[in-house]
Amino acid sequence: MDVVDLREFYEGALGRSAAGLIGRALRPRMRFHAGQTVMGLGFAHPHFETALPPDVVSFSFMMARQGVLHWPAGEDGRSALVDECELPLLESVVDHAVVVHGLELADSPLDMLHEVWRVLAPQGRLYLVVPNRRGLWSSSERSPFGHGQPFSRSQLLALLKEARFSVTWSKEALMLPPFGGASILKAAVATETLCARVLGRFAGVIVVEAMKQVYAFSSGKRARRFVPRLRPVLLPSPQPLGKRHEAE
Repeated sequence: MDVVDLREFYEGALGRSAAGLIGRALRPRMRFHAGQTVMGLGFAHPHFETALPPDVVSFSFMMARQGVLHWPAGEDGRSALVDECELPLLESVVDHAVVVHGLELADSPLDMLHEVWRVLAPQGRLYLVVPNRRGLWSSSERSPFGHGQPFSRSQLLALLKEARFSVTWSKEALMLPPFGGASILKAAVATETLCARVLGRFAGVIVVEAMKQVYAFSSGKRARRFVPRLRPVLLPSPQPLGKRHEAE
């Protein structure tokens, strides 16, 4: 799916319901503060723009294979087309990264996470929404969550650990089936609450909050610093002037 397909999905009734259900799980975790920098990656702004206070720095990066749309509507553009493994940012400049429709579509999910880790500040937060391998949404190509590589919870947690992220919270969301009429969509919130207790592991997506982990050496185990071994350089020893004359 390119960005036009994504936009059309979220403008439809099913897409609006899906975004609302994911937002119910995600928004309470996204505690943005004044002066912080928030980065969206993939097609994240339908999920984080409602949580953005007016005094944060925010922008939306969209992946090259999907294309890019102007965002936000009616304002100066804060969106750009990027290579997800080479983000045009310096190190440690982002406080929060929201990745939706990104990880499952990357050629190398681990490299993408390494790049997000690079641009996040120490203790920065990553919010991920990925298709659940066990859910119905990953099997339906009618929605964006039916494209790319879905993940199980254990696969996702292992990938984040390898990328040096510490998972602080996770939850399944989107119990709504990837189809349905107006009556099903109206009961989406009630269905989400009821079914999450019984069928949570078969939800459509897995939502994760993770923190950038910066490891340091403890005082008990210091890293051995490499010290180059010095080699003596032998120079000719100067002889006293008198002895040189005697030799002549």
